[in-house]
Amino acid sequence: MKILSPRALRALGRFNAAYPWDHNAHYHRWILRQLPRRFGLALDVGSGSGDLARLLSGRADAVQAVDSDPVITAQAQKLIASGLPVTFSVTDAIADLPAGPYDVITCVATIHHLPFTQALIRFRRHLAPGGTLVIVGLCRAETTVDHLLGAVAIPANAAMGWLKNKGRPSPRPVSMTAPTRSADMTFNEIIREARDILPGARLRRRLFWRYTLVWNKP
Repeated sequence: MKILSPRALRALGRFNAAYPWDHNAHYHRWILRQLPRRFGLALDVGSGSGDLARLLSGRADAVQAVDSDPVITAQAQKLIASGLPVTFSVTDAIADLPAGPYDVITCVATIHHLPFTQALIRFRRHLAPGGTLVIVGLCRAETTVDHLLGAVAIPANAAMGWLKNKGRPSPRPVSMTAPTRSADMTFNEIIREARDILPGARLRRRLFWRYTLVWNKP
C-alpha cells in the first residue's frame, strides 16, 4: 500500500536520517516491566550494542549477551562498564547458545534474522521453568490494520526523531549500526507458529513497525 509519493518518501528519508532514533530501545523499558524485579541468569539474543543487556544487568545475577555480528559485539564490549555482570560473545543463536537454563530470555529485532520455528524451540528449551521470554520483532505488513499502524507511525516517527534529538541533526547511535533485513513473516503467520510452540504466548501489534511476544514457561 503506497501512502506517500516517491518525492515525499525521499524527503522523509532525509529528515529521518538527520534525526535518527532507535525504535528498539523505545521498547526496552516496556520489556523490563514484563520481568521480575530480580532474577538469576538472563540471555539477550541479538544483543547488538548491548543497551538492553546493560539494563538487564541491573536486575540479574548475570547476563549472557550474544550476537552473530563481531563488529557490533566489539562495540558493545567497549561500552560496558567494568564490574557489570554481562558477558558478550559472538554466537550462532540456533547452533551454539550458551548453556542455560535462563530465568529470562530477551530477543529484540533479531528473530526475523533466524529460522523462526527453530529459534522459538531453542528459546523454549533454554528457558527455566517459571522463566519469561520477551520478544520484540518485526513482521511484514499484510492486513488493513498493519497498514493503518504503519501510516500512523510515519508522522509519529518523525516527531519522535525531532524530540529525541532536541531539534538538532545527529549521527546515528551505535545501536543503529548493526546489520538489518526486512521481515518475511506476517503477524498472522507469527501468531499461528508461536502459539503452537509456546501455548499461552501473548502477542500484540505495536507502533513503529514492531510486535511483541511474552511467554511464561510453566
